[in-house]
Amino acid sequence: MAERTVIDDRYELEPVPIGEGGMGEVYRAYDRRLDRRVAVKIIRFPFGQHDETLVKRFLHESRVMARLEHPGTPAIHDVGVFDDPRVGSRPFMVMQFVEGIALDYIVDEHEDIPLAWVASAAAQVAAVLAAAHGRGILHRDLKPSNLMLCRDGTVKVLDFGLAMFHDPELSRLTRTGTLLGTPSYMSPEQVRGASVGPQSDLYTLGLVMHELLTGQRLFDGRTEYEVFDRQVNEPAPAVREVRPDVPEEVDRLVLRLLQKRAEDRPAEAAEVCRALLPFARGADFLPGTVVPEPDPVRMYAAVVGRMADAVETGAAARTDGTAVRGSGGTGEQNRTSHLRDRTAQAREEAAALVRQARHRQAADLLESVLGQAEEVLGSRHPDVLALRTELAEALFADSDYRRAAPVFRALHQDLALVHGHSDDRVLHCRRREATCQALMGQTAEALRLLRRLLADQWALHGPDDQRTLELRRQVGLLELGAGDTEGARRTLSELLEDLERRHGPEHPDTVRVRESLQRLRV
Repeated sequence: MAERTVIDDRYELEPVPIGEGGMGEVYRAYDRRLDRRVAVKIIRFPFGQHDETLVKRFLHESRVMARLEHPGTPAIHDVGVFDDPRVGSRPFMVMQFVEGIALDYIVDEHEDIPLAWVASAAAQVAAVLAAAHGRGILHRDLKPSNLMLCRDGTVKVLDFGLAMFHDPELSRLTRTGTLLGTPSYMSPEQVRGASVGPQSDLYTLGLVMHELLTGQRLFDGRTEYEVFDRQVNEPAPAVREVRPDVPEEVDRLVLRLLQKRAEDRPAEAAEVCRALLPFARGADFLPGTVVPEPDPVRMYAAVVGRMADAVETGAAARTDGTAVRGSGGTGEQNRTSHLRDRTAQAREEAAALVRQARHRQAADLLESVLGQAEEVLGSRHPDVLALRTELAEALFADSDYRRAAPVFRALHQDLALVHGHSDDRVLHCRRREATCQALMGQTAEALRLLRRLLADQWALHGPDDQRTLELRRQVGLLELGAGDTEGARRTLSELLEDLERRHGPEHPDTVRVRESLQRLRV
């Protein structure tokens, strides 16, 4: 019997991985301490070399994903780094072991999968994506083999591995030049190395739905380049050409998901889930895939679902117009002094938490004192502005872009009133707000904000300032992600000329933009 690897003196790995991909391997394992089966994913470094920055990034993103806590994803139990004698230190993640059948097996074994079952499975995936996108997490590698049909008939979304590395250039290549991701399930913007948002995952969901309904992978080819060319340039055929029984509404939804321009797809995963629910009614178990039996979890979900329905229809809705206000009167000076001390202490403790990459805890701590500080000192008091800045940065570092965007927006507006519109702090917060919008998939709004910022930055610091140059690159990548190929080519070509003039042809910034332009040829 082969000797088993033990990680962290706790997790005993079976000799052969049960799954492999560009980001590493997944092993069935045994947790010695809690006496249970688990799955352990061991991450492979891009370019094959240990990188401490990536280790910290991995641990941070793991914390973000662990808070997802959705029944449609495996629970994350533990993360860490262990010493692999073959390649040195490697990060690992311990997850709930999910027993079931991958959907690629379902496609191979079942012809004409019932529409209701496909709609039910896709709606479950969309619900998971809605929760993930709400926390700033993009899957980036959705495909049938990463979707597991469990014994109770539910579908779980596995392997958020590429979500660990948000940078398109970093997540695109390994040290051997092979892609991280699966060409047949990559969005056009992923193929081109452009900025991606939630709509990229929705495109891939459209590919999965098309395959489940037709039984055939939509975009395949003899070479990666052929697949890339089809993903970028070939319109998706209607599902009804193969399955005339599919309702026109479902066909239109799939084709919307498969639009080449991200902005032409549905705005968010929740919209897709809602559109699919009417067609999921009457979904039954597929023969030979699950063992129908009473399920306490499903019973619990049914009860909660009825409660949620009652709230949505207004049966349990309530409004409360009361507000709590601090009392005035004597001792106001002491109260102000005490509050400033408390604010300073909260900021100091939050800074320590940030140094430990505990960004969510830091944000909660800062938020706990912000309301009272604004009420007593005013929203533009220097201490309050510093507090708001640190809160915004903590939310951004925690990938909570939905909460961070309005904080940055209000912050740069107040900073401009205090310090002027040309202050570097104002420009920084404006860029942060635009970046939040881009990471939430609001590409049009992000481009509007960035173009206005670029005009101001150019006027203030000139075209050769490093901040201006980087903004131009970000605008070009967003234009590409939005499907504006000509606009992106023009923006990046002009930028490349300026970078070659300023830095030379072999500078890393120059090479990076040149590679982005080369991908536009696909």
